[in-house]
Amino acid sequence: MKPETIAVATATAFFGLMVGWIIGSQQARGAATAGQPAAAQTQAAPAASAAATPQLINEAEVQALKNAASRDPNNALARTQLGNIYFDAERYDDAVTWYQESLKVAPKNADVSTDLGVSFYYLNQPDRALKQFDYSLSVDPKHTKTMLNMGIVRAFGKQDLEGAMAIWAKLIELDPGSADAQAAKRALDNLKAAHPEVGAAAPAAPKTGRDN
Repeated sequence: MKPETIAVATATAFFGLMVGWIIGSQQARGAATAGQPAAAQTQAAPAASAAATPQLINEAEVQALKNAASRDPNNALARTQLGNIYFDAERYDDAVTWYQESLKVAPKNADVSTDLGVSFYYLNQPDRALKQFDYSLSVDPKHTKTMLNMGIVRAFGKQDLEGAMAIWAKLIELDPGSADAQAAKRALDNLKAAHPEVGAAAPAAPKTGRDN
């Protein structure tokens, strides 16, 4: 597991047309994976996280990390790594436990907070996910991965299309050249194509800037 990233995977079909997403922020989970079958629902249910086969758990690694966490109550990294392992294995209840433990030690880590929010989403708890994202943004108001994920949960988990469009437009304005902004721009374009009546009422998305 590498530090500092998200994974956003394109899928198919949101209300018949919009791009779907797999949104584990997961501290550098890598580049988007395209072309997977849609799992996004029009009901408040999480998208299936299986853009790829869930990773098998290395029990020896898990035990070593648990030992490290037990020995040092201030070891946030070991707790985060345990959360990541369980997230990758789609054991989201366990991921939540360890991300929460990590945040008790390092409460200002917006990456871990956002991973916790994503885990809540996959547990079909979009309200808790959004509340956690609010906390992430209170720690770092410019955390673009949180903003991208917040729009996804608003659109998929709450069917709040205007809210999703507003946060994505804010992200694009904040950091137009970023990969997160480009993903938000694609989401906005797809959503406006599927629901032009909503797009007319939402803030216009600025053009993305140069990528550097």
